[in-house]
Amino acid sequence: MSDARKRKPLAGKGIVVTRPTHQAQALVRLIEGAGGNPFLFPAIEISDVEDLGSFMRLIDRLDEFDFAIFISPNSVERSMKLIKARRELPPGLKIATIGGGGARELEAHGVTGVIVPEGRQDSEGLLDLPAFAVVSFKRVVIFRGVGGREHLSATLRERGATVEYAECYRRYRPDLDSAQLLRGWARNEIDAVTVTSSEGMRNLFEMVGENGRGQLLRTPLFVPHPRIAEAARGLEFQTVVVTGPGDDGLLTGLNAFFRARYRSADKA
Repeated sequence: MSDARKRKPLAGKGIVVTRPTHQAQALVRLIEGAGGNPFLFPAIEISDVEDLGSFMRLIDRLDEFDFAIFISPNSVERSMKLIKARRELPPGLKIATIGGGGARELEAHGVTGVIVPEGRQDSEGLLDLPAFAVVSFKRVVIFRGVGGREHLSATLRERGATVEYAECYRRYRPDLDSAQLLRGWARNEIDAVTVTSSEGMRNLFEMVGENGRGQLLRTPLFVPHPRIAEAARGLEFQTVVVTGPGDDGLLTGLNAFFRARYRSADKA
């Protein structure tokens, strides 16, 4: 058996994990299980909004809506705790989310029958579903963090729906010292970087400062969506790999990339 087949796919590879701290451990465990050395460096964090008054008033009006869309696992986690502490979800309210992570989080809160795209897991994928093809005179509430893309709401409004936002958390750039990353690059201990949002990637670009940007841009970057890849190429990342969605998709992409490198090295 060749060396490439005997070794774990990420053996000895240093992988930067930039997920928020409370969401990073699953990917950290997957990387360790594949033999890798995770560097935990959250480039984005989540906190509650200071004033929940508008959010709570909207929760009291949930019976007025036809659809509730949860943008992400964060939106489910933050919103459902507040909703369940105040009331039950209306039985006629149709629940949707962007991807598998959100669907699993909703299931953990006892919500079943969730509308979720099976292929493309983003706003475009959700909008392609038959449930959202004809929404004239429908009322939709979108649970999300403060700010973000407007494509979903804009398209639903174009199709005749009334859309409101329920925002109960915000994203922010952590105040972290990038010295650990700079040392890792100086020691050749970092082989890849993973990012899961364009905002987190831009934060990372700023956080490493001028001293680290050259190394960052030369390090292979793994992202779960073409939109993030496009933003990365705009920042002049040299190697950008688009993986499948979620932690499993990132791990599969990392494994495939480094297996190919091992095979090339063995042939050489």
